[in-house]
Amino acid sequence: MSESRREFFYDAAILGAGLFGLGKDLQARCYGIRGESRAPRTERGNTLVAGGEKKSVQPRMSSLPVLTPDVADLPHEMDGGVKVFHLVGEPVKRKIAPFKTIDAWGYNGSCPGPTIQVQQGDRVRVVFENRLPESTSLHWHGLEIPIEQDGVPYISQKPVAPGEKYVYEFTVRQEGTFFYHAHSAMQEMMGQIGFFVAHPAKDYQPRVDHDYGLILQEWAVLPSNSVPNTAAMEFNWLTFNGVSAPMTTPLLARLGSRVRLRILNLGMDHHPVHLHGHQFVVTGTEGGRAPESTWFPMNTVLIGVAQARVVEFDAKYPGNWMIHCHLPHHMMNSMMDLLRDRQIQTTDQTEAKAMSQMESLARSVPFQHVHPSPIASNAESVPGFPQDAFMEMGMDEVVEKPETYGLPKNWSAGMMGMMTMVRVLPDKEYDAIMSKKAAGPSAQEGRHHE
Repeated sequence: MSESRREFFYDAAILGAGLFGLGKDLQARCYGIRGESRAPRTERGNTLVAGGEKKSVQPRMSSLPVLTPDVADLPHEMDGGVKVFHLVGEPVKRKIAPFKTIDAWGYNGSCPGPTIQVQQGDRVRVVFENRLPESTSLHWHGLEIPIEQDGVPYISQKPVAPGEKYVYEFTVRQEGTFFYHAHSAMQEMMGQIGFFVAHPAKDYQPRVDHDYGLILQEWAVLPSNSVPNTAAMEFNWLTFNGVSAPMTTPLLARLGSRVRLRILNLGMDHHPVHLHGHQFVVTGTEGGRAPESTWFPMNTVLIGVAQARVVEFDAKYPGNWMIHCHLPHHMMNSMMDLLRDRQIQTTDQTEAKAMSQMESLARSVPFQHVHPSPIASNAESVPGFPQDAFMEMGMDEVVEKPETYGLPKNWSAGMMGMMTMVRVLPDKEYDAIMSKKAAGPSAQEGRHHE
């Protein structure tokens, strides 16, 4: 029997059954039987030798890691030849804008959950702990794994009750951009999702110099509330990696480099994501790498619900290029609860009233409010005014970080909702920002604009 076939039947017959109800001792014995039945082999970073002893070895070359701005990676340990991850489902507070914090559900204190990165061929064990007030489970979206590991309550496993742990284990035979999430509709809408990236055993061609991941989420949060209304069909907060612009961290690319963007969506709306200034090709989906014969140039890609799209482009043109959902209402933050008990109603705004409200918001955050763009002297007599006139919210200083160094003053005024930017920078500027990132917070003294 082949090794892969032996692993498959082991997963289905032993691990799956064991994880329905086996105690820790019996689960440990199952893992021990598996380990003893296999010949010692070399894994990245470890060699398994007689008696289960681990010996450190030089790891083999791995793929360029994916960076998910504003979301950390999930670390792992090695247990022989198995990568072991510890994932905790729990309530989290997520600051999605300088003036808005929501009560979401996520993993390991993060919403979205931390990014899991593995290599094609890895054996993976995820020890999951449920700290939510209700039962849950984990589904591995897009992964071809035994049914017992699929994470559907009652169909493939018992629900993981509050306070309980559950162990998922499988071999990653695919490569591509996948994700994990609770298999419960409303828990998904509370924020329970995270990247699961399987790097290929053999690097993709052409190779990229930058690899970024973005998770698209949407929230229905009523004025003066912090808990998302998961039964709602209207959404007023839109986020990339758990934050709404201008809190989104810009993506950095060296001029002349090749960039990969992995974009996934778990919400109620499809999102046409547009990149300014460059053309890209779609090189993958939630099913893995797409044949090169299917690639064609475009600059807007529709990411449907529960889909992932991977795009690549050559960063040929210097500048700060927007990338955003092109649905108009997804390019703005909620204007209904900026001032807590007062709503901003564009239909009856005057310049004086708008300035007063925005200054109140600026004092509460705080940031220095900048006067919005000019309006015509007869603006208030024109039908339809105002629309965007008073919606600018420049708050450069409260969202400053190394990645924003060198942006024009008041750059954040028009950044709202599902927006970020790809900063294509010549060597000097790129290296300066990377130096600031390496130096840490102490490098950010004063306000820097060019």
